[in-house]
Amino acid sequence: MALIVQKYGGTSVGSVDRIRNVAQRVAKYKAQGHQVVVVVSAMSGETNRLIALAKEMQPQPDPRELDVMISTGEQVTIALLAMALKDLGLKARSYTGWQVPIRTDNAFTKARIEDISDASMRTDLDSGHVVVVAGFQGVDGDNNITTLGRGGSDTTGVALAAALKADECQIYTDVDGVYTTDPRIVPEARRLKTITFEEMLEMASLGSKVLQIRSVEFAGKYKVKLRVLSSFEEEGDGTLITFEEDDNMEQAIISGIAFNRDEAKITIIGVPDKPGIAYQILGPIADANVDVDMIVQNVGHENTTDFTFTVHRNDFSRAMDIVKKIAGEIGAREVKGDDKIAKVSIVGVGMRSHVGIARNMFEALSKEGINIQMISTSEIKISVVVEDKYMELAVRILHQAFNLDKAA
Repeated sequence: MALIVQKYGGTSVGSVDRIRNVAQRVAKYKAQGHQVVVVVSAMSGETNRLIALAKEMQPQPDPRELDVMISTGEQVTIALLAMALKDLGLKARSYTGWQVPIRTDNAFTKARIEDISDASMRTDLDSGHVVVVAGFQGVDGDNNITTLGRGGSDTTGVALAAALKADECQIYTDVDGVYTTDPRIVPEARRLKTITFEEMLEMASLGSKVLQIRSVEFAGKYKVKLRVLSSFEEEGDGTLITFEEDDNMEQAIISGIAFNRDEAKITIIGVPDKPGIAYQILGPIADANVDVDMIVQNVGHENTTDFTFTVHRNDFSRAMDIVKKIAGEIGAREVKGDDKIAKVSIVGVGMRSHVGIARNMFEALSKEGINIQMISTSEIKISVVVEDKYMELAVRILHQAFNLDKAA
């Protein structure tokens, strides 16, 4: 008998019939003698509907009240799933985040989990119940309802698996695993049987939408065995996210191609080339809670330099306003912005032991006339910024260049 945590996303519980299908899947695991904790998202489209309602009342909704409102989507789903399980003759009990409780900090709309109490859940599991928990939400020290940010149900699932020391955390979604890249762009993309946590973390941070990055970080930190599966297929092993690099990974130099359309670039031209200038620019950006991704500072010339960084496209206008003010204060010559860019990345633990990867990547892009605007690297990834109109072409070319359509 194993303790399994299963998480089902919005598309998996998008209708009453799909919730019944989830209940039947859970029932099969119970029939095999397993203890099961199920984490669910709101029904597909529900969170967006609730946010739209809030914005009708306030253009910039109060964060505390917004969390109170959008957390109701998951509350509906847990009740419906518990009913469906009981209809199949199983014992089930639903929990909201505050009932567990899942304790978080007080950063409304993007709270971080601080502690989870497992006592009530263990009592129910030991008495034969399926425990159904609302994803995406928790409660802060003042008993305010909080939410974990979009995609936070993945994080809830992994965090519960860590707290309960579950044998496996299964993430059910509308795809049957992690692919070498998005099959909608490259039909030849392959499902990976295994991928390392390092690679999955890079893929998630670079734009892969299969798993939310914080959930992968959580799984890596607490050594949670993680598997990605499809809720629309009866059988299949999905993709296992592992801690070890197996023998085959030595052959797979590159495991996948990630991309992100949601990037924007800001360049400050003629910045005084002196110590502390990067802090003067990026300090106010951080204070405004804007995440910075890639950063490039050119070699100084005649006591000035150019400073370029990327942000999420949603933060572009706000970041530009901040930077224009900073540029005036530090005596920079000009500020330029570009929200028509995309980031394309190759990821693979095999890069540690193989040379010439960057050369092959740049050669493949060069042959197609794709200009590289920025480059950033880590031990197992290389990312480039290109014009967004070339993004899909770049992904296809790199997928072919590194033979990702062929099984290792």
